[in-house]
Amino acid sequence: MMIPACPLADLPRGEAFRLETDPAVTVFHTEDGELFAIDDTCTHQDASLADGWVEDCWVECPLHASKFNLKTGEVDAPPAKLPVRTHEVVVESGMVYVKLSTAAPNLPHCAVRKLAGISA
Repeated sequence: MMIPACPLADLPRGEAFRLETDPAVTVFHTEDGELFAIDDTCTHQDASLADGWVEDCWVECPLHASKFNLKTGEVDAPPAKLPVRTHEVVVESGMVYVKLSTAAPNLPHCAVRKLAGISA
């Protein structure tokens, strides 16, 4: 499924745009002009990667500093142990679209409970 994210002109280099999908997905526009989309939630704890720090092709989780590769989804070091899903990004007529992956997401236990509507 391909969903519209935002106009490319509204996503400056070095910025991120969070899609309120279920689970959330974030599109990152790197300083080099590349576009990547990954699941927005850190696989260790329920933290938005859209709020993280982007350097080269990595985003650092704002809570515990695990970094995720924007190209592959792989994680560099604990506390996160599992990768995030990656999604294909397509730009057509100045609009950014995300083609959602069909793979299962690697969500932390607390995020899975939240998606299921289960309180702590």
